Amino acid sequence: MVSGGNFHGQPLAIPIDYNIIAASELGNISDRRVYLLLKGNEKVPKLLVKNTGLNSGFMILQYTTAALASENKNLCYPASADSITTSLGQEDHVSMGSIGAVKFLQVVRNLEKILSIELICSSQAYDFLKPLSSGKKIEDCHKYIRTKISHCDNDKVFIDDMKEAEIIIKSKKLIELTS
Repeated sequence: MVSGGNFHGQPLAIPIDYNIIAASELGNISDRRVYLLLKGNEKVPKLLVKNTGLNSGFMILQYTTAALASENKNLCYPASADSITTSLGQEDHVSMGSIGAVKFLQVVRNLEKILSIELICSSQAYDFLKPLSSGKKIEDCHKYIRTKISHCDNDKVFIDDMKEAEIIIKSKKLIELTS
């Protein structure tokens, strides 16, 4: 048997679909954590701001994570489960791996936004736990985040904070601080 290099894409298409599902699930878990942070408790105020009568606090951020997590779930239908005959029947079963790869990129982009929002919300919640402190590495991470994203007391537009949080996540600085 001599290979002409016309490899079938299914060995890549199926793992891509699995990765879409896994990334979507990470976003769903992160959204749930954001929801629980906004619920508040005896130390952390509802919606992560003290004056919720006048302020909606971080509520819109959780709307955003919920929407992105739901979009990701809709992208979970496996592209590799579909096929269509092409090339005048020469390709009678195609992997649709390229479609899966494009979907995976979208899910990862959405996941980055979800995680950036969780970073913003968890940092805000952590502020309310003072004077309690955590371990040195968590404190170092929180201090670093606060050099880039400030505490929020009133309603604001969060897009700049989201962009900054994405930069923090992609920079791997938090991994460096905890290693």
